[in-house]
Amino acid sequence: MTFSIHGLAVARGIAIGRAVLVASSRVDVAHYFIEPNQVDSEIERLRSGRDAVVTEIHRLQTSISQMGPKEAPHELAALLDVHLMLLNDDELASGVRHWIRDRLYNAEWALTTQLEVIARQFDEMEDEYLRGRKADLEQITEKVLRAMKGVASPGLVAPSRTLRKRSQQDLLLDDTVDVPLILVAHDLSPADMLQFKQSVFAGFVTDVGGKTSHTAIVARSLDIPAVVGARLSSQLVRQDDWVIVDGDAGVMLVDPSPILLAEYGFKQRQGELERGRLTRLLRTPAVTMDGQKIELLANIELPEDAIGAVSAGAVGVGLFRSEFLFMGRRGRLPNEEEQYQGYRRAIEGMQGLPVTIRTVDVGADKPLGESPQDSAHLNPALGLRAIRWSLADPAMFLTQLRAILRAAAQGPVNLLIPMLVHGSEIRHTMALIDRARVELDNRGIAYGPVKVGAMIEVPAAALMVKLFLKYFDFLSIGTNDLIQYTLAIDRADESVAHLYDPLHPAVLRLVALTIAECRAQGKPVSLCGEMAGDVSLTRLLLGMGLRSFSMHPAQILAVKQEVLRADAGKLTAWAQQVMADDEPGLRILRP
Repeated sequence: MTFSIHGLAVARGIAIGRAVLVASSRVDVAHYFIEPNQVDSEIERLRSGRDAVVTEIHRLQTSISQMGPKEAPHELAALLDVHLMLLNDDELASGVRHWIRDRLYNAEWALTTQLEVIARQFDEMEDEYLRGRKADLEQITEKVLRAMKGVASPGLVAPSRTLRKRSQQDLLLDDTVDVPLILVAHDLSPADMLQFKQSVFAGFVTDVGGKTSHTAIVARSLDIPAVVGARLSSQLVRQDDWVIVDGDAGVMLVDPSPILLAEYGFKQRQGELERGRLTRLLRTPAVTMDGQKIELLANIELPEDAIGAVSAGAVGVGLFRSEFLFMGRRGRLPNEEEQYQGYRRAIEGMQGLPVTIRTVDVGADKPLGESPQDSAHLNPALGLRAIRWSLADPAMFLTQLRAILRAAAQGPVNLLIPMLVHGSEIRHTMALIDRARVELDNRGIAYGPVKVGAMIEVPAAALMVKLFLKYFDFLSIGTNDLIQYTLAIDRADESVAHLYDPLHPAVLRLVALTIAECRAQGKPVSLCGEMAGDVSLTRLLLGMGLRSFSMHPAQILAVKQEVLRADAGKLTAWAQQVMADDEPGLRILRP
């Protein structure tokens, strides 16, 4: 009997085949107390396990460096870097030593206890991308446990047979022949994904993960149909079941009927044809039918993502989330040189195209060190975060500003400040940027020019846009937070997620107000939230006057297609009608 399992759509397309199950690889952990004279030996045993995992990751990195981008995309190398960073995290190591020395826990118990402590911090993070790094922490912990136990980490073993691609007719007429395989697992590590790429799997489904989890990131880079967060999929699906993975809808169909197989086979062929057509647009300039040039930029989280942005046809980076460089390092923030090298790699990867670096957007629910902002907050989203966090620690902020200014000597850089609201915050920020330049001058260190911009992600900022334009060279509309703050919706809370509406009239009017004022004053404005990559909203945003979109690289060609088909001048009146409507969603289907 056919049944469906719902999860999160993270990589587009349709995959049809037989399920290959990878059982959960959780390691049983012994819990016992040790004697005081065993403390050093337990810590050494832990260190040996960690070193073994580090060696394994270095081996994988060497293997990846010898492959081409199709066999091992840059996202895999970057995610292995994340695992190395977590393995070297001071909070993880010092916490485990605390449980061993002070509580006399055995090494395995100490490691899993500290995992739970840090995992809770990840769960409370406002930022979805950072919250998704919890899975990476769990995976490296499991690998260390296995190394301490002398058990090899489970891998994905590709079937020995050579599979040829079968047509849908083959699948319907003869299911005994070689067919595509669909991987179903509790979770997948970057190492698993590397083997996955070299195997014959046509798609995958995992029980856990989010839209910014490592599995989602790699799936998008490989353009593989994938669904994550499908909860009990690995328990409900049996080995060799027929399954359909709908990466567009975030659904897996188990034991589909012949009618469903035929229907999804048709969708699969249509999707392949559409992707082929989009690829032909790669070198086509993004210009509307009435000659309006549109800037399509990329959002990136890692310096290495710049390579993929260029490959996807981005004309620059509209948002580099620099907080990735600060993640998971409580007690030791990245120094100026470490940050400089990260920014430099991103700039070099963009091959002369501009890179917009947003200053660190953390704080409150994302404590990174022992500082005033580490205190508890009743509502993290309204607490000491983003620029408030940076201004509360000028030394840290100046370190980042100097690193960004130095990197600007290597290529065009824009500096973007998040979550400004007050005029006093703006003036304080500009003064610190000037001070960072003076400090570099005093040290005789070269730096480059930067354009300075501000994020519009709080309703107060949108309503004060004229003040912002007195100080800034450009503005960037962060719709994810703007929607959250305008509608008082916690986008991470499933109970109110249905109320998170980018087409709410208040949201649209704040976006339109910002765009109109920037255009009136001749200042550039871009939109870097999820709305930018939503093709159903492209024409509306064009009609509102937006000419710069920044999105995940995988979405660029689909948005470009909408741009090429649009007559921006004729969309203006329609967009005004949409914004005047009490329920814009009902008018948005087509102008």
